[in-house]
Amino acid sequence: MIAIVDYGVGNLRSLENAFEHLQIDVKRIGSPEEIYRAEKLVLPGVGAFYFAMKNLRDLDLETALLERIRSGIPILGICLGMQIFFTGSEEGQATPGLNIITGEVKRFSGHLKVPQIGWNEVVSHRDSCILKNLPLSRHAYFVHSYFCDPADPNFAIATAEYGQPFTAIVEKDNVFGVQFHPEKSQELGLQILKNFAEL
Repeated sequence: MIAIVDYGVGNLRSLENAFEHLQIDVKRIGSPEEIYRAEKLVLPGVGAFYFAMKNLRDLDLETALLERIRSGIPILGICLGMQIFFTGSEEGQATPGLNIITGEVKRFSGHLKVPQIGWNEVVSHRDSCILKNLPLSRHAYFVHSYFCDPADPNFAIATAEYGQPFTAIVEKDNVFGVQFHPEKSQELGLQILKNFAEL
């Protein structure tokens, strides 16, 4: 059973559909008690870093998430869900993240059109259980204005390029994150969701 944390930042139906397409049972959860009972967690997210963290705290989910992550259960952050694993973000008000991965979330700069919307190639840099059996086409669907910059570059197991290389996938022990939307990324995204479910 995959538990998707519903904390009010994004439409979860397409993510549920992707898991159901893979014949993987999923359940939305939204309470600390459900987080403590979960065996695998997915933390999605669309929108602003500040509001995501505010919602987690207002719903009393932050402590439960941190305790379960530290207990070693697998967790997958998607898009904004990956960003809030980090220490903090440049976006809006200075808001601390979960600080599971040391580093900052930064805004794309220069002449680039922001947000980046569309398909982009994902380049892996080392083997990982989350990256096994990927299709030949390594393109994923991105919608984001900010990117994760881990203090330890080894946590960035895959990158993409948008004016500069940026982190596309992170891994730190039992914590995984993807900047793109796997539920909208066809074969690549479905395989990553399948890999996570099989951990």
